[in-house]
Amino acid sequence: MQVKTISMVTAGALVLALAANSASTNNGPAETAVAKGARWIASVQGRDGGWGQDGGETSYVRQNEHLETNGNDVANTAVAALALRQAGNQYQGNVERALDFILRSVENSPADGLTITNRGGTQIQRKLGPYIDTFLTSRLLSEVDGTLPTAAQNARVRKALEKCVAKIESNQQRDGSWNAGGGWAPILGTSMASRSLYDAQRKGVKVEERAMDAAANYTKEAAKAPAGAAAGSAGVALYQGAQALEQLSRTEKDRAANAPQIAAIRSQLRDEKFVNGFGSVGGEEFFSYLNVSDGLRRTGGEEWNKWRTDITARLLKLQNEDGTWAGSHCITGRVAVTSAAILNLTVR
Repeated sequence: MQVKTISMVTAGALVLALAANSASTNNGPAETAVAKGARWIASVQGRDGGWGQDGGETSYVRQNEHLETNGNDVANTAVAALALRQAGNQYQGNVERALDFILRSVENSPADGLTITNRGGTQIQRKLGPYIDTFLTSRLLSEVDGTLPTAAQNARVRKALEKCVAKIESNQQRDGSWNAGGGWAPILGTSMASRSLYDAQRKGVKVEERAMDAAANYTKEAAKAPAGAAAGSAGVALYQGAQALEQLSRTEKDRAANAPQIAAIRSQLRDEKFVNGFGSVGGEEFFSYLNVSDGLRRTGGEEWNKWRTDITARLLKLQNEDGTWAGSHCITGRVAVTSAAILNLTVR
């Protein structure tokens, strides 16, 4: 399958045209794209509640695509569930089945160590680090904590979330990161680990301040170094800059204290080469764009308005006819990339 590419300059013009053409419809182009992508994700959920690299059952995978792994895994299931939550309440049943798949894995995992699954070598693990399942799961559990229909369901989620938080805290590296165990772009794993602790803390889960402070200090120090020097083997400036923007912009106090660093990253976003990341759009770029969107939404202003317009148009152009998105390098699986695209398009 040929993966589509588009420049941000062309993208900006495209979104204006799409907006004009859709003025007489009930849903704008972004909402339509999200709905189409979410329907695809829901339609390929596995009978066990999970998703793998390209779908939840072997019958769903692309026959002309070399898949690095088969079978369903926790990380792809967690990001798919996050996307479906954003897409609408009609997917609550899909999310609950996904949660059961994930919770069984968390509950059966040992108390020590970072892993929550005995499934290894998946594409998303090899690119974002072997513990990405734990980080994405913690983010999902933070989101659903306290929102489920019964007290028993909520108690089960909270217990699993506390277990994930304890694992993440106790296995933080000395430099404040979670760049451990390899992976092509472990800085994105660190980003999700730190974000998961922040989200859990906002939900009332006890999180050690030392862990939060260490992650923030790591980010500040990494931002001073040449791109990639502290970010792991990928060394792509976009991944590191996007992680820093999200980490350093979380609260009003953070935004005031880190104003110079935030301004520097926002300036970089005007450079097409920086925004292009690796040079072609893979799953790593999609997840980095999500970090940028979250950061710029908090800082607001013209930079956020322009970014939202441009990134929306880029994503709309990249969507395939079947509603999916697929990466052109590294994380190519349709489940992770489609989910990340939906999460981007629903940042508001």
